[in-house]
Amino acid sequence: MLLAIFSFLLFSCTNPNFSDAVLPSSDSTINYKPLTENAKEYYQQQIENTYSKLLANTGFSGGIIVAKNGEVLFEDYRGYANYTKKEPFTKNTSVHIASVSKTFTAIAVLQLMEKGLVDLDADVRNYLPHFPYKNITVKNLLSHRSGLPNYVHLMDGKKVILTRKKNKRGKWVTYKKVVANNWGSGLVTNQKVLDFFVERKPAIEALPNRKFNYCNTNFALLALIIEKASGQSYPTYIQENIFIPLGMSNSYVFSINDTARYTPSYKYNNVAYGIEKLDCVYGDKNIYSTPEDLLLWDQALYSEKLLKKENLQLAFTPYSFERPGNNNYGLGFRLYTYPDKTIPYHNGWWHGNNAVFTRLVQDSATIIVLGNKFNSKIYKAKEMASIFTTSPESFQEEEQ
Repeated sequence: MLLAIFSFLLFSCTNPNFSDAVLPSSDSTINYKPLTENAKEYYQQQIENTYSKLLANTGFSGGIIVAKNGEVLFEDYRGYANYTKKEPFTKNTSVHIASVSKTFTAIAVLQLMEKGLVDLDADVRNYLPHFPYKNITVKNLLSHRSGLPNYVHLMDGKKVILTRKKNKRGKWVTYKKVVANNWGSGLVTNQKVLDFFVERKPAIEALPNRKFNYCNTNFALLALIIEKASGQSYPTYIQENIFIPLGMSNSYVFSINDTARYTPSYKYNNVAYGIEKLDCVYGDKNIYSTPEDLLLWDQALYSEKLLKKENLQLAFTPYSFERPGNNNYGLGFRLYTYPDKTIPYHNGWWHGNNAVFTRLVQDSATIIVLGNKFNSKIYKAKEMASIFTTSPESFQEEEQ
């Protein structure tokens, strides 16, 4: 869990009054007002200055694209795809996008809803009969309101034991001990996640639909629901219904069969992460992609290429209101909500991979950053939003 505060500064004195918002589209085409040369020059200079200040000189290994009106204003790749072989990171280097994968899972579920194969208000047990919890709906999973505990903390091969006892000074303190958790063996799959919950039935952390509780279990189960409803494996469904139609030729869902081609991720000291126990679970993570492919994904979400407009809007509708503030969650997308705009986004963090996918819809601008060597400065790239926004924002971002 990372917690970062991003303050978006207003460029009201220097930002020209560019009128280039996206025009409504009722089909698969997207109509934009063209950017003037003056606008392009302004945006490019501001982006380059911000990138140089915040990220470029921090040991960043990865790629970045910043676009407006579907037009790439800034693109850069640096570092290594493979530090051992000194293979450079290029625009075709596919990397783990971590929790940004959840956006794909959510749209896939909505596609199946549109086809009449999934009911968002149906009990999860309609699709996974052995699921041991009652009254949890598909929508509860999509909006992180199921109350389920996180399989990542339960099945990672470790167990944390907390004990309280007096120290030598007679003061009560809490001691933490990490021991092996021997449930199961080998790599964990989505089916093993379900089996774990069926066999162990760990206690829920909240009653269904009572509060927002970000949890990877939700999207691991949604991948199984996609498989049950579609009759296809999750990787095949995503490939045939999203990647291929959008021309995302450098994107795939990782499985153990991809170990020969995947781009490894690295610790800050250039030591590579190996394949670990939870690395074959998908739905919550495990999509590999590139900035250029994610821009195709972003552009598709402005149109009806994948979903009818009214169904697509369900993903960008806030569902959690227990806490005051602008932070919320739709279906598979985090949201910053304001009276005059909603900003859908998702970040990602898995091993040494960091990801930013931010859609400034009202400004028809997109910020995409993917890294394969751990670097928390990647999340500061979102400060580039101030280049495009027309009002000052200050918002808090949680969880990668």
